[in-house]
Formats: sequence, structure tokens, C-alpha cells
Amino acid sequence: MLDLSDQQPFAQGSNRKCFRHPLDSTRCLKVIRPENITARFERQSPVKRLLGKERLNDNAQELRAHQQRAIQRLLKQGNVALVWAHLPKFYGSTQTSLGMANESELIRCVDGSVAPTLEHLIKTQGLTPDLHRGIDEFLAWLSQTRILTRNLLPHNLVVSDQFDHPRLFLIDGLGAPTIPQALDSVPGWSSRYIKRKIERFQKRLAWEQSHEGLSWEDFQHLR
Repeated sequence: MLDLSDQQPFAQGSNRKCFRHPLDSTRCLKVIRPENITARFERQSPVKRLLGKERLNDNAQELRAHQQRAIQRLLKQGNVALVWAHLPKFYGSTQTSLGMANESELIRCVDGSVAPTLEHLIKTQGLTPDLHRGIDEFLAWLSQTRILTRNLLPHNLVVSDQFDHPRLFLIDGLGAPTIPQALDSVPGWSSRYIKRKIERFQKRLAWEQSHEGLSWEDFQHLR
């Protein structure tokens, strides 16, 4: 069991905390925040509660997401480098002193720092030509591989400068909800699904750069 008792998370969201692996600096550990899952569960309708808490567990969702058809097909075909071109390498789950954790590659920059989110870079430097190139490359990879994701959000993408231009990595939001995932075997369906995700993401980028003072919800309705 990995002891995380003396560590502070380097990042955290509403559902998980991210720690540096105590024995391997190239990896990170994502640990569930069970109190937040309980709070989310209690806010839901009685009908949704019948589905159980497990569907709210981001680590369980991520484990299933890596088993999706597109990823497994590419790995079986030997396209390992293509799969991990824009995803952190994934090593499964491991036991820690804070509970089970998902273990994956820690994306860093040339200076060794943890790679910043796309959201942070947009806010601090705007969408530069190099960053645009990185975004276009990521979206082309998504269309090529047909790897399913949830809605693409700038805070779920990090940007590394260890390449000849900024490279994006999806660190959260991999996989699709149950029904879209089940439809993946329908010819042409995944391509249409990904096209919609890309269009929504491009709208989100426009909102991130907007100075109109609109909420994301209002911005979507106006465009």
C-alpha cells in the first residue's frame, strides 16, 4: 500500500485529489473524495439514487473508459504510441492509505513542473498561434482515433512544452455515458458523436476568450 499521509495534493477537483506518486516521480495518483460523492448522491432524485453511488465514482468511470472499443482496438493493432499521443499513460488502480487510486503518467513541462491546464494558459496568454496548433492537432487525433470523451473542457486538458510545439493531453473526462458508449458499435455513430463534442469545445473556447461577461449557459444560447 502506498502511503500518502505526509503528502499534499498538487491539484484537486470536486470529485478527486491528485498526488505525486511517492515512489515514481513520473506518475500521479488520483484519489476519490468520498464525501463529495455522498453529497452529490444525496442531492439527486429518488429515481437516480436507484442507480447507486458507483456511477458517480470518477475512478470507476475512468477504468471503464480505458476499456472502450476504440482504445482496445488501437492497442491490439499495435498503435500504442497513437493512443498515448494525447492521453497520459494509464496503469490501472492501486491501493493507497487514502483508498484506491487510479495511477497514470504525470504530464510535465521541460523544467519539471506539472503541465498547466489549457484554461490557465488561455487566461494568462490567450490563444497564441502555437497553442492553436496544439489544439488543432489534438482535435485531429480525436477524429482519427474515434476515442470517446465526455464534454471537452479546458480545465481537463493540460499542455506540455516538451515537444516542438505545445501538446495537449486529456487528463479527465475520458469515456462516454452508458448509452452513447453502447451505441459505439453502430457504423458512423462515433464519428458523429465526436464531431458534436468538437463543435461544443470550439464554442467553449470562444466563450473562454469572450469579454461579454456572459455565463457559459447564456453564451451557448446566443450562439
